Amino acid sequence: MDTSQIYKIETVLEKWFHQLMDFLPKLATALLVLILGLWVINRVSSLARKAMEKRDLDPSLRSFLRSLLSIGLKVILIVTVAGMVGIGTTSFVTILGAAGLAVGLALQGSLSNFAGGVLILIFKPFKVGDTIEAGGYTGKVLEIQIFNTILQTADRRTVILPNGSLSNNTIVNHSRIGTKMITLTLYLKNIDKINELKEYIHKTVNEIEGFQLNENLNFLVTQIRQDEVIVEIKPVVPWDYTGKDVSLIMEKIYAFCKKENIEFAERPK
Repeated sequence: MDTSQIYKIETVLEKWFHQLMDFLPKLATALLVLILGLWVINRVSSLARKAMEKRDLDPSLRSFLRSLLSIGLKVILIVTVAGMVGIGTTSFVTILGAAGLAVGLALQGSLSNFAGGVLILIFKPFKVGDTIEAGGYTGKVLEIQIFNTILQTADRRTVILPNGSLSNNTIVNHSRIGTKMITLTLYLKNIDKINELKEYIHKTVNEIEGFQLNENLNFLVTQIRQDEVIVEIKPVVPWDYTGKDVSLIMEKIYAFCKKENIEFAERPK
């Protein structure tokens, strides 16, 4: 081996050595960032878990959101570390963006339902066991899934509502307050004993457990016509009241009117 060849080898080795010496600080810094980043991600994941437990989120949603948060942060960390050691990340980010766009377009409807399910489980406009009115159906909530909500109607039908449309439309929650107001209408002929009738109805309604009737606010004479008085009774009742209770009230009112000679008018057609 002649002197020129030895010189070339020494030059290449020296070049590699300088490149290695330049690369080692970058590698050490990248490893430090990677270790610290993983520690921070674990801390953030732990704090997110505690926050979700405090908000009493669904266990399956907690696990999914923690995984999603952890994976997303780790991808960002890996891209950052790769850039620190000189690895080009532009193509990698472009590929991830294109893949995300393609998946998003392909699963647009499913992602809408998924997002709706997440919103419902986080903000809780209703919960399992509530009776709600949504999508043209009224029923008891049997299950809140990540993509759908399952109701059971009064006639025992099972209704599956997509969470996407459910979260973007009006929901009536009959169970949130626990009570609601109903209207009972009486068509009577002109009477002189309206005050006696009023007192009797007030007493009768309030005797039923869970029913409340304010004598002054919820007993209304809405119309007075020739030979006819229309009375509306608006008791506050439990949201899951039964027709049996209402039937009992009407039977007692009928018996009282018969006893006091209060006649019923013909219901207008």
